Amino acid sequence: MILDTNALSAFADGVPPVVQQIAIADELHVPVIVLGEYSFGIATSRRRREYEAWLARGRALWNVLPLVEETATHYAEIRQQLKRAGAPLPANDVWIAALARQHDLPVLSRDAHFDTVSGLTRLSWR
Repeated sequence: MILDTNALSAFADGVPPVVQQIAIADELHVPVIVLGEYSFGIATSRRRREYEAWLARGRALWNVLPLVEETATHYAEIRQQLKRAGAPLPANDVWIAALARQHDLPVLSRDAHFDTVSGLTRLSWR
């Protein structure tokens, strides 16, 4: 399973349905894009030190997915599909979707716009 930024944030905050989904996942993957977004978000947080420490501990437990040439191919295909459908996504989410398709992994996210990407499975929580 790949974590979107909102899932990583919910995991850090101990949101029970997210923690439960992660607990049953075979593998946990965090795109490098998500690490960047999360790090940016915590940079001005009142709980910055706490989140940075949590992130440092967690990085030993999950696989960080880098962007490689194959990811760029998936990215271009997804952008073309979304353009034809008139359903754009934020650029960072297209990269996350590209990694999900590249590795054939579901994305844990509250962002329903991932549902417009063919060949991608989105998991959510309440």
